[in-house]
Amino acid sequence: MQGFNWNPWHGCHKLSAGCAHCYVYRRDESCGRDASQVYKTQTFSLPVAKKRDGSYKIPSGAWIWTCFTSDFLLADADAWREDAWRMIQERADCRFFFVTKRIDRLLSCLPPDWGEGYDNVHICCTAENQDRADYRLPILAAAPIRHKYIASEPLLTPIDMTRHLGAWVKQVTVGGESGPQARLCRYEWILDIRRQCQEAGVPFYFKQTGARFEKDGKIYHIKRQLQHAQARKAGINTTPTLMPKE
Repeated sequence: MQGFNWNPWHGCHKLSAGCAHCYVYRRDESCGRDASQVYKTQTFSLPVAKKRDGSYKIPSGAWIWTCFTSDFLLADADAWREDAWRMIQERADCRFFFVTKRIDRLLSCLPPDWGEGYDNVHICCTAENQDRADYRLPILAAAPIRHKYIASEPLLTPIDMTRHLGAWVKQVTVGGESGPQARLCRYEWILDIRRQCQEAGVPFYFKQTGARFEKDGKIYHIKRQLQHAQARKAGINTTPTLMPKE
């Protein structure tokens, strides 16, 4: 799968428990930047950028991982989103994937010709604990989106999402929290969500262990570069990932 990162704007505001140790904030702080300052990036027009011969720099058929240093539905970006949708529509030959904690803003952020959704747009809603699952997932289920995903990452508590799962979910991704302040993720929580997905016929992907991972009563402190590999070694995935690594 050929993928490209497109961050039309950068910066965000912490919204819920999953944001507490945000990797974007962590990275910006290491560079002396304030991640709460939202700005339009120099690569805003990347999807429609062209080579000297007039062809697109991003080839047809590519996955474009969108807005992973912000939130595509962030209110601060309302003035820029119309142009972003225009580029997404122009590049109907590519697939755009974004993750949001603001699914409740979707309807107010859609372009006029959205209808039941652009077929090249894939939207993933996060749910890091039971409270956010119960609030966000019914909104996701009812939303006019052609390709819907759920990400419980960082997974902070057990989650019963049984009543929220159905054929409309293309994939559930789970994972622990990275970084020096990472909160504990338990393997039993991962396995329980996997069971729920299997019973509902929904593809499941265990993306990463996180930095503090408990299995069989033992807590493991796992280095960042090993967290994805350790998750793969568990051998419990039922689908390949569509989610990029951080």
